[in-house]
This record gives sequence, structure tokens and C-alpha cells, in this order.
Amino acid sequence: MVQPLILQYYQLLPELIPDDTPADSEEQFRKALMKFKRSVEARYNEATLEHLLPCAEPQVRQAAVLALGMLGSIRVNASVAKALRDEDPLVRQFAVDALWAIWQRADTDENNRELQRLIRLVGDESDSDAIKAGFDALIRKSPRFAEAYNQRAIFYFQRGEYGRSIADCEKALRLNPYHYAAACGMGQCYMKQDNWRLALRIFRRANRINPHLDNIREAIMSLERMLGEEGKR
Repeated sequence: MVQPLILQYYQLLPELIPDDTPADSEEQFRKALMKFKRSVEARYNEATLEHLLPCAEPQVRQAAVLALGMLGSIRVNASVAKALRDEDPLVRQFAVDALWAIWQRADTDENNRELQRLIRLVGDESDSDAIKAGFDALIRKSPRFAEAYNQRAIFYFQRGEYGRSIADCEKALRLNPYHYAAACGMGQCYMKQDNWRLALRIFRRANRINPHLDNIREAIMSLERMLGEEGKR
């Protein structure tokens, strides 16, 4: 059987590098990824990459998900989310990374850049009022940008504003029902509020989307024991 070209491109990549790899090897790997991206971009579009996701060969699925993380739009969100349940662990990991990339570039270039700016400010623990004003302005400008709500939810959670964080997680999930991270965040808020039953319900939802989150499975089992709901779904 003729192998798709993307497999040849993928097999040229160096081995995936561990966290302690020297900086020069990281740079080599980054350059190889950019070459992979250019090669795929010249031959494939997101529809043809999406068509490869059910392939029986794991390396083809790995290559397709990796490429969609670099090139795919929000249109392939559902298809990539299905890969979270793939039997191959590398496909699943690539799907996690791809979804975050797709979610954060789901709007216009300008709005995507503004979201990245705000994420950096949250990470730097910059002025809270300015960050909130930035998120509010972005959401007014683009009220269907799910990741903007999710990132504002993270900001609220860090400030202990759990009710507001829950509201933003709910909005993110309405706009993007595959956003398992928003479901996890909502569950953490309910835990902070000692609302165990709602936490269990939303953690189960996150687990249905992405069944390979060890900490969420452990939280589900702990809450089920606490509430006497072992074996219920």
C-alpha cells in the first residue's frame, strides 16, 4: 500500500526530545518542525489532513494531528477532539497540544494576538484591573471567542472569584463543547465552593471529552466515594 507523503515528512523529524535536552538540540528540533510544517502546507489542506485522522497506521494519525495543530482552524475542532480517545498515547498527546493551539487562534489574527498578550500578562501577574479591562474589551469585540472566556475564567479563578470563573467556563463550553479544560476549571471552582455534586457532574463531563486526565479520574473516584455514587454515571 502506498504510504501518504505526510508519513515521509513525519519520519524525518528527530526523536521527541525530553525536558533536559540541550538548547542546541531543541533549536534543531524546532527547525525540523518548521520544515515539516512547510512540507505539509505545500501538499495538504486541513480537509485532507482531517481525512487521515481515522487511518489504521498510528504514525499517520500522529502526523495528521501534529500538522492540524500547526495548520488547522476551529473547523476541525471536533475531529481533533475525537483523537483524545485514540488508542495511541502519542496521538492523544498531540491532540491535546493541537486543541490548545486551535482554540487560541480561533478568531481573527488581531484578536488572537490580543488574547496572547493577555495570557502573558496573567502569567506575569501584572495589573489586575488592566487585565480584566483587556479581557472585557476583547469579549465585547468578539463575543463568540470561546478561549477568551476560558482565559478570563482562569484569571478569575486565580483571584478567588469562583462565581465569575464558573460563568465564563459555562460560556466557553456553550461555544466550544469540546473544551474539557473549561469543564475541569469549572469543577475546580465548585470544589473551592464545597459544591461536591456539581463538581462531580462537571468532572464527569470533562472525563467524557478527554478520558485520559489522571487527576480528573482520581477526583471523580474520590467524590463518588464521598457521595456514595460509586458506579454511577
